[in-house]
Amino acid sequence: MSSHYETLGVSKDASAEDIKKAYRKKARQLHPDINPSEEAAEQFKRVSLAHDVLSDPEKRRIYDQTGNENGSAGGFGGAGGFGGGFGGFQDIFDTFFNSGPSGPQSRMRQGQDALINVKIDLQDAVFGVNKPITVDTAVTCGRCEGEGTAEGTHPETCSTCHGQGYMQRQVQSILGTVVQPVECPSCRGFGTVIKNPCAECYGEGRVRERKPLTIKIPAGVTNGARIRLAGQGEAGTAGGPNGDLYVELRVASHPVFVRDGDDLVATLGVPMTAAALGTTVTLETFDGVQEVNVPAGTQSGDIITLKELGVTRLRGGGRGDIRVQIEVRTPTRLTEEQKNLLLQFSESRGEDLKVSETLSNKNSGGFFSRLKDHLK
Repeated sequence: MSSHYETLGVSKDASAEDIKKAYRKKARQLHPDINPSEEAAEQFKRVSLAHDVLSDPEKRRIYDQTGNENGSAGGFGGAGGFGGGFGGFQDIFDTFFNSGPSGPQSRMRQGQDALINVKIDLQDAVFGVNKPITVDTAVTCGRCEGEGTAEGTHPETCSTCHGQGYMQRQVQSILGTVVQPVECPSCRGFGTVIKNPCAECYGEGRVRERKPLTIKIPAGVTNGARIRLAGQGEAGTAGGPNGDLYVELRVASHPVFVRDGDDLVATLGVPMTAAALGTTVTLETFDGVQEVNVPAGTQSGDIITLKELGVTRLRGGGRGDIRVQIEVRTPTRLTEEQKNLLLQFSESRGEDLKVSETLSNKNSGGFFSRLKDHLK
């Protein structure tokens, strides 16, 4: 059996361009549309295989080293390896000739998916909610029930292509004149024409409409979460199935609570005297008014936890907590009388108001004391 180089009529040191030109010349002579003999068909297969191997640098290298017809490292192929190693005569044919449509297209098309944003309150995210919305979308035409034709009429067979959806056209290619199927211009490939379109949808089979929906939003959803509503997207053309609707949730900010995972965080400001003496403060939560007990001596930044009053967990059940962060508020505007009272209070506790001396006190164990010791 002749080598691939002999099949194409080129030398072993032929360039890629030489191989391409030789293949085109041979293909023009041997293509079945031009030369329908069995012998020519067999030669065309050999020419196509030779081109496939020699036009690929890696396959060509393996072929030169091993003689494997398919240009693969897995043993010698022979004629029987043509189908597995290359993909067969049909691949070559499709490379140069668009096989085109095999029959009329269906007018029926699935509708597109849709995405909308829906804003919810933090309370809705905590407990979940059934939220009514209105969607502007495409729905199946009620007058023609999706067929797209006027009442009492139906799509008619195209007289141009006789229902085939395509026509034969002669085109010029590198292999000469070939016959190629093309979409029928009269029916656009459908094989039928709508001579009397529906006055409501103008032959589309669907119309735009504002459609009410109710979305079930589960408890525990987060900002940016998406909910998929199967079959609630746009209606398809010609009675095709609906697409899906995706709802992206936007959780509104709350004046009191900030969400942290499944917990809710609130900042509670208490006067300095209340923090020192202790107090009870009421807090409006999503479960009603709750009492927050602030113990005596509470410092700014302390956290008081209200168990199981946070966000419902999306998976696993239960709820998070409410974390109340205390902010001790020091008075900024004092009368002379108030200043004297605070001074008397400080003296009664033996407090030294000269803080700088306290910071430099070696026995205080403070930061500056430790830094001073470290530098000695």
